Amino acid sequence: MQAVRPVIGIDVAKAELVIHFQNQTITVANTPPSIRHWLKSLPDSCDIAIEATSTYHMEVTELAHQKGHHVYVVDGYRLSNYRKGTGGRAKTDASDAQLLARFLTREKEDLRRWSPPPKVYRTLQTLLRRRAALIKARTAIQQSLGSEPLLKAGLKKLISQIDQLDTQIQKYLRQAIRETGLCDQVKRCKALEGVGELTAFALVMAFLRGDFKNSDAFVAFLGLDTQVRDSGTQTGKRKLTKKGDSEVRRLLYCAAMAARRSPRWAGVYQGYLDRGLATTQALIILARKLVRIAFALMKNRADYQPAMPS
Repeated sequence: MQAVRPVIGIDVAKAELVIHFQNQTITVANTPPSIRHWLKSLPDSCDIAIEATSTYHMEVTELAHQKGHHVYVVDGYRLSNYRKGTGGRAKTDASDAQLLARFLTREKEDLRRWSPPPKVYRTLQTLLRRRAALIKARTAIQQSLGSEPLLKAGLKKLISQIDQLDTQIQKYLRQAIRETGLCDQVKRCKALEGVGELTAFALVMAFLRGDFKNSDAFVAFLGLDTQVRDSGTQTGKRKLTKKGDSEVRRLLYCAAMAARRSPRWAGVYQGYLDRGLATTQALIILARKLVRIAFALMKNRADYQPAMPS
C-alpha cells in the first residue's frame, strides 16, 4: 500500500511566503535562511504546490527540490480559474495557500512535477527578458520625446546609450550559446525563413526547458496553442492560451511577419487570407508552423531542407 505524501500549498510574495500545511497556515520570510529553517521542520518527501509569482517563487522552489520534495509550480491564471470553479469568493494569501494545497491534492495526476532547467536556460531567459524591457523603454522614450526639438540632442545621446546596452546584451547571448555548445542548434533555427538570431536564441532556450513528447507539446509550452470553447450547437471564439514566455511569442510573431514575404511562405500566407482569416490569425498560424519545423530540426539534429514553392 502506497504511503500518502503530505501536501503543502505556498502563496508567494516578494517579502514572505504564506504556507498551508496540516490545516494550519503560517508565514515565513521569503529569504534563503528562513526557507531553509522551515524546510528542516518538514517530514521527508512532501508534495508542494507553489504559485508562480514573477521570480519570487524560485528560491523556495529550488531549495525544496534540493531537499527531495516534489514541487509543482502553478501559474496564477490557472489558480484563479480553479478558485472560480470551486465557488471561492475570497482571495487572500491564506485562502490561496489553502487552495493550492487543495488543487494539488485533487489534480496531481494531471500536473507535471517541476525540475530544474539547465543553467544556460536561465541565462538566456534572463538576458532576453532584460533586452525586451530595454527595447520597450527605448520605444516609449522615442514616442514621448521624439517630437520635442529642444530635447533632440539629449534624446539622441540617450538612445545611443540604450543601443550600446542592447549590443552588449546580444554579445552575452552569443557568448552563452557558444560556451554551452548550442551554436549548431541556433544555426538550424536561423535557416528557417524569417527567423533571425534573437528568435533562434529564444527557440533554443525554450527547447532546453523540457523533454517535449512532440511538437504539439512544444507549441503549448510557448503559449501558441488555442483554447476551444464549444457547447452544443454554439461555437466559441478561439483564443491563444498565451502560456509561457511572452517575449518568445513576440519574437516568433515578428519572425512570421518576415517569413510571409519569402517565396517559401508567401503563398501559404496568402492562402490563409483568401480563406477569410485576419492578418493576425494568419501570422499566428505561420508562427506555429515555424515552431513545429524548428522543433523537428532540433529534436532530430537535422538541417533545414526548405520545400520549393510550386
